[in-house]
Amino acid sequence: MGIVAGLDSAPDFTRIVVCDADTGAVLRQGYAPHPIEGAEGGSRPSDVDPQAWLLSLGEAAGGGLLEGVQAIGVSAQQNALVPLDPQGNTVRPAMVGGDKRAQVAAADLIDALGGREAWAQAVGCVPQAAQPVTKLRWLAKTEPENAVRTAVLMQAHDWLVWQLLGRPVRRTTDRGGASGTGYWSAATGAYRGDLVELALGHQAMLPEVIGPSDAGGTTPEGLLISAGTGETMAAAFGLGIGLGDAVVSLGASGSVMAVHPEALVDQTGMITSLADATGMHLPVVTTLNAVRTLRGTAELLGLPDLESLSDLAMKSTPGAHGLVLLPYLEGERTPSLPHTAGTLAGLRRESMKAEHLARAAFEGMLCGLADALDVLRGRGVEVRRVFLLGAAAELPAVQAAAPSLFGAQVVVPQPADYGAIGAARQAAWALGTSQGYLDPRTPPAWQGPAAQVLEPGEELAVGQAVRQQFVSVREQTHPGAFRM
Repeated sequence: MGIVAGLDSAPDFTRIVVCDADTGAVLRQGYAPHPIEGAEGGSRPSDVDPQAWLLSLGEAAGGGLLEGVQAIGVSAQQNALVPLDPQGNTVRPAMVGGDKRAQVAAADLIDALGGREAWAQAVGCVPQAAQPVTKLRWLAKTEPENAVRTAVLMQAHDWLVWQLLGRPVRRTTDRGGASGTGYWSAATGAYRGDLVELALGHQAMLPEVIGPSDAGGTTPEGLLISAGTGETMAAAFGLGIGLGDAVVSLGASGSVMAVHPEALVDQTGMITSLADATGMHLPVVTTLNAVRTLRGTAELLGLPDLESLSDLAMKSTPGAHGLVLLPYLEGERTPSLPHTAGTLAGLRRESMKAEHLARAAFEGMLCGLADALDVLRGRGVEVRRVFLLGAAAELPAVQAAAPSLFGAQVVVPQPADYGAIGAARQAAWALGTSQGYLDPRTPPAWQGPAAQVLEPGEELAVGQAVRQQFVSVREQTHPGAFRM
């Protein structure tokens, strides 16, 4: 029996869990916020000194938290580009998050390669402003001197693993992290150096992509460091999802991902074809409007919080007395309607009540996410069970409607840092493989999270009727929006 740790370096904090390597039981936890630096627009910094991640890590690990630990796994925010010079020093602060500065660069890259289909065929995704490949294009166009100095490209978890190992000559990453860069293909398992050159203007050194159970290396003290991965892949691994499972994440925007045995090439650009942390694939579909739809409705109705909106919605009935809300308040990505607005249909005198609008907001948000699920189902992805994540997943109005609208069993896991747990599970896998008691093809069988399980039950037919009404309004308002 061993002890392992998982480190989750999120945009705002570092969380560490120390787990039993055999069972996954959490033994100890640590937490520290990240130092806040100036931002270029938005509530989070667009440029961050990576040293802040190390400072936060050190604080979170204080007080002997890592005593007895034999291996560490690292999960970190995705899409954080860390450009280094030939000596391994940062050329500029890391570019993190959904960097809106790179929106024009994304369009430039799409055109430069010959369109969305060409990108989908090349790397399984179409450039978005957040991706490292797009940030490279922005760097080349906006900071050409820094672009010329850039010799090595890393992401947040790559850089942290490298630092923990003492900055060795060998730099590594994993399939999951590499698949989000925009210059590595999950289908072929290879980098596209030509796309780096297209974006940056010249070639750069890229981390070696190692296997899911491989170790990135061992510290001089003998502490094994596993490959690490991005936060999405680590959370999926921490939840223990497998074939037939999908994860619906309720943030301001929404995302739907599912485990699939092969990479998907989607010429529409709605599917981003990522790799997971186990050797499988994670196709992801994103919507721009999830909890922001609920918050906007709560503000319109003068309600103080989402709990009050949920209570009000529960006074209505499925179908919201005929009201249908297309929740495209910020435009939409799924379907691709970047310049559209939301639509409220079915207004009648008897339906013009606050509780019906509240119910329509929940149903509209969930139907938009059901559209994203259908994109995956339409490409042969099996969905038997849906894990529902985010604070809004606890709302009664969400739990009442989600199973019948999704047409599947819904699992609401107990809140936990599944990114850190997934990183710890990866560390246990690498440790067991290195010591010969785990198969490198089979991860440790940790117990799944405590969860509430919701069945569609007798509500399924009613929910599917509500869903069909939503689809009907969507097709009348935006005919042909879902051309697959």
